[in-house]
Amino acid sequence: MINPELVEQEAEGGGTYYRHQSSYVDQGAKVGSGTKIWHFSHIMTGARIGAKCSLGQNVNVGSSAVLGDGVKVQNNVSIYDDVIIEDEVFCGPSCVFTNVINPRAFVERKHEYKRTLVRKGAAIGANATIVCGVTLGEYSFVGAGSVVTRDVPAYAMVYGSPARVRGWICACGVKLGEDLACPACGARYRRTEGELARE
Repeated sequence: MINPELVEQEAEGGGTYYRHQSSYVDQGAKVGSGTKIWHFSHIMTGARIGAKCSLGQNVNVGSSAVLGDGVKVQNNVSIYDDVIIEDEVFCGPSCVFTNVINPRAFVERKHEYKRTLVRKGAAIGANATIVCGVTLGEYSFVGAGSVVTRDVPAYAMVYGSPARVRGWICACGVKLGEDLACPACGARYRRTEGELARE
């Protein structure tokens, strides 16, 4: 049963998406079919959101931000301009993105935005901060409360301030053993130039 406070709207490319009646989707934003946008959120003109996404309460998506399909954004997350999020990424509650490396209230730096790329399947823990200009590799995992200041390799598990590689993680979300085999699903990995690849 659909929540009566959800407003059904026409989706980009056909089908429908839903937004809570307290949320705003500006004209010119593109939202894919099956996506749900919950309470007090704001999707700005030009933003692109894929199909089957879930955006929690108090989420802001900037005008040049992009979300792929199947992205889950928990409560209190702002996805600013020039943040690109690929398919099936998890953004934990109150995680933080930035887009200017040296902000000042009295200096306009919109022409200096640095692109942040979150690759497919990555997960960002609650209250983690992603400093602009970095790439989070495919299926990487950022621990809660971490501060990411440099690129994160594919399948890496990072945490701390600044975040450092502390181990490796399977696409299914389980920490890999020394043999780089997943104890849960049995997937095996191999090292390639500082990151992992699935065999």
